[in-house]
Amino acid sequence: MSEAATGAVARNLPLRKLPGLVRHPLEALVEAGNAANGDIVRLGVGPVGPYLVTSPDHLETVLHNPETYVREGLLWTGVRRAVGEAILVTEGAVWKSSRDVLRPLFTSARVNAMTDRMAEAIRDAVDGLAEPAREGRTVDAGTELARIVCQATTRVLFGDKITVSDAVRMVDAFGVIATEMIPRIVVPWAPGWLPLPGDRAFAAAVATLDEIVLPLIREARRHPDGGDDIISALCAPREIDGAAVTEKQIRDDLVAMVSTSTETTIAVLSWLWPVLAAHQEVAEKLYAEIDRVVGGAEVRRSHLPELRYTRMVLDELLRLWPAGWFIPRMAVRDEVLGGTRIAAGSTILVSPYVTQRMRAFWSDPDDFDPERFDPDGPKPEPHYSYLPFGGGPHRCLGQYLFAVEAPLIIATILSRFRPHLVGPVDFTPRMGASLRPATEAKLVLRPVRAVVP
Repeated sequence: MSEAATGAVARNLPLRKLPGLVRHPLEALVEAGNAANGDIVRLGVGPVGPYLVTSPDHLETVLHNPETYVREGLLWTGVRRAVGEAILVTEGAVWKSSRDVLRPLFTSARVNAMTDRMAEAIRDAVDGLAEPAREGRTVDAGTELARIVCQATTRVLFGDKITVSDAVRMVDAFGVIATEMIPRIVVPWAPGWLPLPGDRAFAAAVATLDEIVLPLIREARRHPDGGDDIISALCAPREIDGAAVTEKQIRDDLVAMVSTSTETTIAVLSWLWPVLAAHQEVAEKLYAEIDRVVGGAEVRRSHLPELRYTRMVLDELLRLWPAGWFIPRMAVRDEVLGGTRIAAGSTILVSPYVTQRMRAFWSDPDDFDPERFDPDGPKPEPHYSYLPFGGGPHRCLGQYLFAVEAPLIIATILSRFRPHLVGPVDFTPRMGASLRPATEAKLVLRPVRAVVP
């Protein structure tokens, strides 16, 4: 008898709960996770029902064993339609080649070295808020965040080879892709030839990405400049399994890197505005820290170590709304995970969004409480109860970039302006590949002070 045959059969989500899983998947997943209290639960019936895995011990096993739990299966179909065989979705030699090229560009040493350059780019972008603030005009928070993040990212990661306007177009396309891929995630068994809602918009968004990135790649390959930006690194000659890297592979990795280097920061910071409107005590403490540390000066790298509460707020934003809210895997062979039998070919659903909202691992998990991340307090236990950037060898390369860029953006904006939310506070998420508020915040910015260089 195989080891897998000795495991117990997973509990099934009650049939009466299945409609809720389709209508309100985020709420249903959290409810299922809390009801199972860390046990593995199967979501659905028949051969395609994925296993929801929430226990930190089980998560560590899945994420640290990529040879057993791979990035394959039906839930990856929508992602691959956008990014092909990018570092985000591949395994083996292709993944290793991309990782070896890109990882040196995201080390803490390199990010630290470009922090002041990033701060300057953010400062230049935030200058664009001064006029609407003086005039009392309402601004779209999502649009402005995208512009600020894209200006910083294109300057420090892409050597200004992607224009800010094209980067913003790509962010808009990613937003369409992230939303319109959901029907094929919800019904992953639907054949590709069967039209589903969102397919046309999805295809148009992918075409926009290709229209922007393919000319950049061809120019970089024709005229290599030896730059230390992502485009130059990806276009440098290399081989994968003895064959020269293809334009398609470069395209896939470049699209993935533009997406992850912009969307993570935009999505997570989009929740800051309703949080500040709903939690006055958090807002006052955050403003006080930024006033004390930055005042009327330009935000610089030297300010970051003192922005402790800002970091705590960011950690809590990541807990409640992690950018990568679901991480599917497929078991390549029969396994026993936490005493539960997992058949080969089964989909494993890892969801930081669910685990980070479970009562078994967090006190008052629905409350926004930055104090739980006080660096002088206890660390989250167990370790894998908090995994906003995933874990294991496929952990997000841009984690350290976010840890520098996000507080720079918050401090630069809030040292100059106080945001006032227009309309009601709404914490309803719009489900896509990342999570943003269903209603994008509209803000009126009140000037606080001018910046003294």
